[in-house]
Amino acid sequence: MRYRIETDSLGEMKVPAEAYYGIQTLRAKENFQITKRGINRQMIKGLAIVKKAAARANADIGMLDEEVAKAIMLSCDEILNGRLHGQFITDVIQGGAGTSMNMNANEVIANRANEMMGGEKGKYNFVHPLDHVNFSQSTNDVIPTAGKIATIRQTKKLIVELKKLQNAYLEKMVEFSDVFKLGRTHLQEAVPMRLGQMFEALTSLLGRDISRIEQAMAGLRDINMGATAIGTGLNANPKYIKKVVQYIAKYTGEDFRSAKNLIDSTRHPDGLLAMSTALKILAVNLSKTANDLRLMASSAFQEINLPKVQPGSSIMPGKFNPVIPEVVNQVAFYIMGLDVTITKAAEAGQLELNVFEPVIFNSLFEMLNTLRRAARTLREKAIEGLTANSEYCAYVVEHSPIIVTALSPHLGYNLSAKIAQEAMATGKSVRDIVLENRYLTEMEANIILDLHKMTTPGINGEELLYRKKNKKEE
Repeated sequence: MRYRIETDSLGEMKVPAEAYYGIQTLRAKENFQITKRGINRQMIKGLAIVKKAAARANADIGMLDEEVAKAIMLSCDEILNGRLHGQFITDVIQGGAGTSMNMNANEVIANRANEMMGGEKGKYNFVHPLDHVNFSQSTNDVIPTAGKIATIRQTKKLIVELKKLQNAYLEKMVEFSDVFKLGRTHLQEAVPMRLGQMFEALTSLLGRDISRIEQAMAGLRDINMGATAIGTGLNANPKYIKKVVQYIAKYTGEDFRSAKNLIDSTRHPDGLLAMSTALKILAVNLSKTANDLRLMASSAFQEINLPKVQPGSSIMPGKFNPVIPEVVNQVAFYIMGLDVTITKAAEAGQLELNVFEPVIFNSLFEMLNTLRRAARTLREKAIEGLTANSEYCAYVVEHSPIIVTALSPHLGYNLSAKIAQEAMATGKSVRDIVLENRYLTEMEANIILDLHKMTTPGINGEELLYRKKNKKEE
């Protein structure tokens, strides 16, 4: 392999001759061999957008030569189109608040821009990583801004997938609108409901999750570009600060705006914590849904059938397990752990800067992408092919002593309890016991024990109570 020699304040290093990254990136590569995972693709694109916007803004106010600015912008466009991503070699978790990530972008963009202008890699004759690509910037405003761009883009992809899952719930709500089943509290039998009502509740739940995430995403549109090191804006022309935010908004199509207080925005990553919290709540809710699906499909309840996607046992032939809800549970546990990481990292910032944004953003990206895949997997491999054991569910409801609840307003709590105990002891249905003992006429029993009416607000047979009351008054 051929090498070139580059120097920095620590001395010389041999850099691969064909590499677009430079000495500072290489030092970071050697220093931070932690996860062995590279920078998220959307983060790379976020960095390119920031550098492109900064070059255009600096050229507009006469602080950067137009030819240099155009070369930088063209280099950024190549990155945005998917080129040079392999040149971003720093680990996702790194010390220095993301300086290594920022320098990786600066060096790749500078070397490609130099190449466009007829220069050689590593010479920086025409475009310098710091004097030109990083002009008017600091890692401390570049990384938070690029990270927010990347987070919003990945959040939108998650929301698309969540809305597809929500539509799948809606379809099941309609499909199962007349499937009666027992509700359950404390894992014991409770009053009847329709299976469609459960999916309607899931639709509502997921809608709240989406709203929380969208609200958190809106908070990320406040950025601290122009804050430079600590938020005071040293070395950033006020005209540049205004223009760079405008260009970031233009290049992303997002309504990015300058944070009202740049010092506050540089010190405090609470907007990222808010997103983490919203994602954790989504994970908790998806896990609760997965728990319910596993129980309802279990041999204990047998209310639904989950699609069979793989054999379930290496020793028990013919066994199938609820592996899709199980994987959703595990995703949720993972997300909760990542939320703890973000919480600790947000809390651990000191004074004018939180230096832990690399792990915050890495955790956020992991949350967003893992949840997106989990939502898609749940929809495609569990919800869309889910079927109901309608006849069995109806049989269980009709023979459950708990439907005596509907009799209570008519016969009183004590007599209703006696009927329930007899049903449990004899195996007879509540209806049969009521008719045998002439507690109600058949017509009254039909009205009061109407399953559909039991699943809507009101007192079944309320008109019978009024009739009874009027007779007493007469």
